[in-house]
Amino acid sequence: MNKFVTATFIFVLIASLSLIRCKTTGKNILPLTKSWEKAIPQQEIPQGLTSLSAKYCATCHLKHYQEWLLSTHAHAWSDLQFQSELKKESSPFMCINCHIPLQNQQEYIIQGLIDGDIYKPVKTINDHFDKSLQSEGITCASCHVRDGAIIGPHGSDKAPHKTIKDTIFLSEQLCIGCHNASAVLTPTLACTFETGDEWKAGPYWGKRNCISCHMDTTHREIAPGYGSKLNHQHYFAGSGIPKFDSIESKIKNGLAIYPATLKPAYMAGDTIRFVLKVKNEFAGHRVPTGDPERFFNITFTLKNESDTVRSTQTDRIGERWEWYPEAKKIDDNNLFPNEERSFYFTFKPTEKEKLKLSVIVSKHRLNQESADYNKLGKNYPLSITIFEKEFLTVVR
Repeated sequence: MNKFVTATFIFVLIASLSLIRCKTTGKNILPLTKSWEKAIPQQEIPQGLTSLSAKYCATCHLKHYQEWLLSTHAHAWSDLQFQSELKKESSPFMCINCHIPLQNQQEYIIQGLIDGDIYKPVKTINDHFDKSLQSEGITCASCHVRDGAIIGPHGSDKAPHKTIKDTIFLSEQLCIGCHNASAVLTPTLACTFETGDEWKAGPYWGKRNCISCHMDTTHREIAPGYGSKLNHQHYFAGSGIPKFDSIESKIKNGLAIYPATLKPAYMAGDTIRFVLKVKNEFAGHRVPTGDPERFFNITFTLKNESDTVRSTQTDRIGERWEWYPEAKKIDDNNLFPNEERSFYFTFKPTEKEKLKLSVIVSKHRLNQESADYNKLGKNYPLSITIFEKEFLTVVR
């Protein structure tokens, strides 16, 4: 009888606590609806293979693997900036879905959101979590493994594993799943990747896509002994700014740069005028695109023969955001496809001297202030130079 009373008491207590929790949270578990809220479901290793690791793929697809190693995809998880953002209390769970997209790579399975709150995910432990695969970021299996088969653009009945030819699956829709993740998540947190929408609104929609621009084609063997075929390189060429200073990333530059010239000589009191034209000539989306912290600087520096700076000017292409107390875009002068913009530098000399005008166009991942705030260290690559030229003149 005592055992029954005790058991009843425990049952009532648990039920009461559950009711309290239900009343507190509403127990209203809402499903994940957006593509970037959900991981790619757990994938089994295709028969004939022993691992989903890119290192294992390299056994037959060495060139593809070596190219991928230099890509930002390979370092999507290990990137210091992303890891710094991930440690912040304001960082919600779904951010990892575009950096380690496979459920195999994630420690927890997210089943829904309590009251739709992104900071209250319903989590269960993933018994099949693969920490080694997690370190590979956006790896081969992220795009090429589904339902126990390798998905490719060709297909083969000679491969040691099951293959499926599916060029529709391996289309720009795979890219857009993450490169068009746009939402205001909280008052101070916004995800504003709109590259897909920019492309759809641009002149290359229906003509060229992410793959035809960012994955150049070449004739080579996909695997030894299978003959040469036209296939895609896997550098995923983009900004060209590497995630680590020991890596040289492939650049896909959207800008065409047209500098003017200086006259051989000017008179004191004349106005020296120089114009640099920048055109988004090659990109099917705006430039820069993606991360709102990316920008270009156009820097003019005029020095005399003593190397004394006589004048300097910096112009900027990019978005400006205010993040607190509310995430809000305050400026956006990114270049649209085929848009051309002119940048002017003027100087009025007052004395005879020899002058040298240095013009530099640089591409930046984020500014130094943000890098310092995130404690990225002095070796973290923040920018690359895409144009640099000097122009000489004399003032008489």
